[in-house]
Amino acid sequence: MGIPADPFPLFQDFAHPEKFVSASWLSARLGVDGLRVVESDEDAFLYDIGHIPGAVRIDWHKDLNDEVVRDFIDGEAFAKLMDARGIGRDDTVVIYGDHNNWWAAYTAWVFELFGHPDVRILDGGRDAWMGEERDTSFAVPEYPSQNYPVVERTDKPWRTFVDEVRDRDEKSMLIDVRGPEFFSGSENELENDRLRASPVLRHGHIPGAVNHPWGDAVHPNGRVKDHASLATAYSEVPADAPVITYSGNGQSAAHTWFILRYALGLENVSLYDGSWYEWGNMVRMPIDRT
Repeated sequence: MGIPADPFPLFQDFAHPEKFVSASWLSARLGVDGLRVVESDEDAFLYDIGHIPGAVRIDWHKDLNDEVVRDFIDGEAFAKLMDARGIGRDDTVVIYGDHNNWWAAYTAWVFELFGHPDVRILDGGRDAWMGEERDTSFAVPEYPSQNYPVVERTDKPWRTFVDEVRDRDEKSMLIDVRGPEFFSGSENELENDRLRASPVLRHGHIPGAVNHPWGDAVHPNGRVKDHASLATAYSEVPADAPVITYSGNGQSAAHTWFILRYALGLENVSLYDGSWYEWGNMVRMPIDRT
């Protein structure tokens, strides 16, 4: 780990405090050698209207997904992306974004699949930075290639596929992090254009799943709760059994994965990134609405 961890008191009770940074810590270190800041948003155009000075943009949809196969890019493409953004294998990478860091956490999770040694999340994301009226920039930085090595993606142990979800051990816990209206399947009754345009044909949840909305982990402003509050919110989640998170398209489940893995220290937690978009559209796949 190249750059010392943020000593912010909130993080010190976390299992892995080095995975979280505060806006004040990051502000004081902008421009430091070995630090790269990445913005990854649901709304990719937000970067264009102001971003953290020196931050580069990684579009989760366009940059991290294979154009042909419904999968993430391979090691060669990831190395090419890192070179284009001036990121070295030994760099400390701090990722932040909109929507309470959903897509930032998803991007950080992909970095984990490639084994990047030091990737962290800015607590509170883009809103935390903007809310504190910290400096922003419109300039798109250009950094020289750092000759990032080709490292093949390793999906295990952090990634779970649909067959593994269907055939999972009865001792494992499957966590649906969507809101209760999605878990129950009642969201299809809401008068909302976005929901009516949902790509999912059926509504409900995977049989056997429990509902722990991703928001259990954060305050209304999107900042992570303290360890005691997190431990209470996830008290029924086993520490010694497999835990799988899923959501609509995997983004909010990645946020919960990050919290369970690095704030609470679960060693056997993975993300079913196919999530409800896959399960809810598969032929003859069972669903539950109770």
